[in-house]
Amino acid sequence: MKNKIVELLSALTTSSKEIKDDILVMNFTVVTACIVGSQNQFVLVDTGIENSGDYILKTIHRRFDKNAIPKAIVLTHAHFDHVGSVKKFIDMWNIPVYVHPQELPYVTGQKDYPVGDKSVSNGMVAKLSPSFPHTSINITNNVQPLPQDESIPFMPEWRWIHTPGHTEGHVSLYRERDGVLIVGDALTTTKQESLLSIITKREKISGPPQYLTSDWKAAEDSVKRLKDLNPSIVIPSHGKPMEGDKLKTHLEVLNNHFTEIAKPKHSNIDDRIQKRP
Repeated sequence: MKNKIVELLSALTTSSKEIKDDILVMNFTVVTACIVGSQNQFVLVDTGIENSGDYILKTIHRRFDKNAIPKAIVLTHAHFDHVGSVKKFIDMWNIPVYVHPQELPYVTGQKDYPVGDKSVSNGMVAKLSPSFPHTSINITNNVQPLPQDESIPFMPEWRWIHTPGHTEGHVSLYRERDGVLIVGDALTTTKQESLLSIITKREKISGPPQYLTSDWKAAEDSVKRLKDLNPSIVIPSHGKPMEGDKLKTHLEVLNNHFTEIAKPKHSNIDDRIQKRP
């Protein structure tokens, strides 16, 4: 079956929403991606799944013009629903792609992620997760590590924050000026294991998607790190943006009850790394 259900949902229900003057969130139902910046300099944060590319391209043209090209792509991590269109855009634009140094093996063909763990939940998405792509991609010629000083190329005022747990090299992106926090999969605002929750966008703050998370202690520490930033708005890769007092309350609850809310009672996934032959 591979990820045909995921692809179908993404193709049928695309939309976009401006969060700030310089931040547009593109929603593919199962995952989001962002355009950050202005006509003169913008960056693509994550690239959705494989069939997200056409919509991303149309959205860039509609937001700017048909000659608009991002300065770079920044990946929060390299799971299939975040790198699905990255090769398409590299071929088209030949632009740099930035990841955390610990995520490099997964985008240079050296290591594979563990297979999705269907034991974490009775939700349909969790049950389908072993069929999701988990092998590494190879974009060696274009990928670069994010700068050690936590700056983000072509994203002035922003800094990256290492938020491991979901993957070794997962990062979140933060702008202190207005408290905007792009969290990737460090936390979600929907129950990502449930297909119904994904479709209805039922709000339910939680940790990272359970079926692809391998280090729960690191994931819990990452949530605390993000909560301590006291963000004004959180933009997750799964679920709707959340802001204000509602966000503050939900983050406090998630931080204080992480094990009960986020961590699965049963999990066969661990932090073993699958090396490519």
